[in-house]
Amino acid sequence: MTATLAAGSALGRAASLSRSLDAERSVTLLARLERLPATRPVLWARSVVGMATFFDGYSTLAIAYAMPILAQTWHLTPATTAAIISSGYFGQLFGALFFGWLAERIGRLPVLIMTIALFGIMSVACIFSWDASSLMLFRFLQGIGTGGEVPVASAYVNELSGSRNRGRFFLLYELLFLVGLVFSGMVGYALVPRFGWQAMFIVGVIPVAVVAPLMLTLGESPRWLIGAGRLDRAERQIDRMETSARTHGQPIPPIEVDTVVPVTPATVGSLREMFGRFYGPRTALLWLLWFGAYMINNGLATWLPTLYRTVFHVPVGRAIGLGFAMTGVAACASLICALLIDRVGRRRWYAGALLFAVIPLVTLYAIGAHTAWAVFGLATLAYAAVQTVTYSLYLYSGELYPTRLRSTGAGFGSAWLRLGSMAGPWLIGTIVAGGAIGPVFLAFAGIALLTGLMCWRFAPETAGKSLEQLSP
Repeated sequence: MTATLAAGSALGRAASLSRSLDAERSVTLLARLERLPATRPVLWARSVVGMATFFDGYSTLAIAYAMPILAQTWHLTPATTAAIISSGYFGQLFGALFFGWLAERIGRLPVLIMTIALFGIMSVACIFSWDASSLMLFRFLQGIGTGGEVPVASAYVNELSGSRNRGRFFLLYELLFLVGLVFSGMVGYALVPRFGWQAMFIVGVIPVAVVAPLMLTLGESPRWLIGAGRLDRAERQIDRMETSARTHGQPIPPIEVDTVVPVTPATVGSLREMFGRFYGPRTALLWLLWFGAYMINNGLATWLPTLYRTVFHVPVGRAIGLGFAMTGVAACASLICALLIDRVGRRRWYAGALLFAVIPLVTLYAIGAHTAWAVFGLATLAYAAVQTVTYSLYLYSGELYPTRLRSTGAGFGSAWLRLGSMAGPWLIGTIVAGGAIGPVFLAFAGIALLTGLMCWRFAPETAGKSLEQLSP
């Protein structure tokens, strides 16, 4: 009996020692990762994932430039138009929740490959849509892939970056989503009037042929591997990054273990933790930001080309061109955001951008939004300001959750993105059906005001801190 107890005690001590050594090793690995500059493997990973994100942005807005022709060809009512636009966002909601959860369990890369293949295949299906119902179905399935790819990709890129200039590093990647939006406008302007609405979806097939094979050249997120207890694989990844830095003459600072918060290997975050005392307030704030900002911007982006055509009777080419110009201005504003957000800080930038957007939106309501040019000029100012928030929320979400919750948190947050994106077109469709568009802008101004004030009051500042310091 005594021998059995002694043996059990020895096994317990050995297990405890093993856990202690793993914890110490994980801290060292995180410290090695945190000190690294942006190495060639990391930049390559950001580029490949960025290409997928580029086509996600393209697919998200492609329907907006197809709708001016579809609305007339299929004799669509405002309600049916809203349903087609919203079906993609509805699918994205499911994709974000499911694939965000799955990426915590099987890794970032397998999920990215699955989602990229899904939204590419559904782009092919959209080409052969024969009526509103079939297009809604294919857009819904395409949205599942798009909704899953974006939050998982953002978690992956966030986990590759260190605390120094993380905002710039991540947002220059995320800018590719906005470039995809602009490219969607370019394709719509150049091809839709000449070749029809199917041209938007033909171009969307490219990611399956180009991006999916390149994903096989990437390595798994070292932070996810450490959190999953796969320390040998994580060390090989970090060794490869360090070797690349030395080969290309990049300076490698000394390891600073005391700046890293230890993580417990082989743990997966739970929903209870995400809604608990520490992360619960962050979750509520992020959901408000996701819903409010995207309700405004995706409502404007997806509906304005159709409004120019149906309310102001602008020719199809010009209507699409105005939408394209708006996304181009927003992309320039977002580039400025990427270069300055580490210096300004997340909280001040977000609150300032949202409160600024209130001014042109209220002005549009006050003057009655009687001309297409007035709508274009003032709506573009509001859209560009809010776009700097929407496109950087994946950065902020990744900073406010730990690795064990990062993909799930981004997925749940972006589910509110989808709800907001669905609510925006429905709100506009309902108001326009009543014969006026001015109240749309007043409603959006109220949402921007509330969201901006809540951000100013409750948003934590994250610039300049490591992910482990921000979210233990």
